[in-house]
Amino acid sequence: MAPPSWLYSTVPTIQHGLPGVHAFHSGDDWKFYKPVLLGDEIRAEFISGRIEEMPSRFAERMIKQYDTVNYYHKKTGEKIAEREKWAFRTERRAARERGKYSAIQLPHPWIDEELKRIDAEVLNEHRRGAQVRYWEDVRVGEEMPKLVKGPIGGMSELAWYAGSGGFGGAYSVPLRNYMKHPAWGYRDLEVKCWNSMASVHWDPKTAKAAGLPYAYVLGRAEQSWVIHSLTNWMGDEGWLKRCYAEYRRFIFFSDVVWLGGTVIEKHVDEDGDYCVKMETNAMNQRGENCIPGQSVVALPSREAGAWPVERRIRP
Repeated sequence: MAPPSWLYSTVPTIQHGLPGVHAFHSGDDWKFYKPVLLGDEIRAEFISGRIEEMPSRFAERMIKQYDTVNYYHKKTGEKIAEREKWAFRTERRAARERGKYSAIQLPHPWIDEELKRIDAEVLNEHRRGAQVRYWEDVRVGEEMPKLVKGPIGGMSELAWYAGSGGFGGAYSVPLRNYMKHPAWGYRDLEVKCWNSMASVHWDPKTAKAAGLPYAYVLGRAEQSWVIHSLTNWMGDEGWLKRCYAEYRRFIFFSDVVWLGGTVIEKHVDEDGDYCVKMETNAMNQRGENCIPGQSVVALPSREAGAWPVERRIRP
């Protein structure tokens, strides 16, 4: 069975290119209904949604744009998941002139002792795995173990982007796409190659052109981290029903993020699932919650004999 975040690799996103205007992916609201098993084929539909003008300290004008992606089993037509996503569109020139994040010291001035501690925390990841977490054993106020990501750098960001199907090829393949969609690519003034505007996520020059001081993490990757922390906590027999997250702070290269969460509610929902509601967070070294959100996890019930994964796999 594929992890929930695997669906990002089927339809990464559909961009609406506008000259001089950047899109900052700013949040996702996922609902998961059915598992994806080895050999399944996936069909997706992308629906452009509403737009709203918002006040902004980052640029002169800001537009919030909503879209929906529905995922289906190609053979059966069953809906696997749905995802509402939103992005903020801003003018690159105005963002550069305002320089909202110019006061942040980047890269972050880590010292060796701090980096050794962070490496140890990264390697101390706790996976629940086959050890069943029963609904009856969970208590309101219980906290998830921390999942640590960072310091963020180019290799991890490129690997995530490539693994999610974001590049679309090399050499002549992306060039043909840029010719069809000229607002999605640009020619690097220094080395003269064609680049995707997505290179804000690994090329500091492109990030600065969009009004940011440094390259920063993809929103899709941030939500995948949240999903990673939840699946680690719930174990193999848990089912992630909903994962809502907002990308409130940019996570720049050299940043470290500590992902966690707290149980805020237990209930049996309308589907008969024994659910736990989690408030999730992702704190950086500056004390900012970069990815606030809430999620709902269905767990096995010892007393009711309920197994949320089994009921979704069984025909």
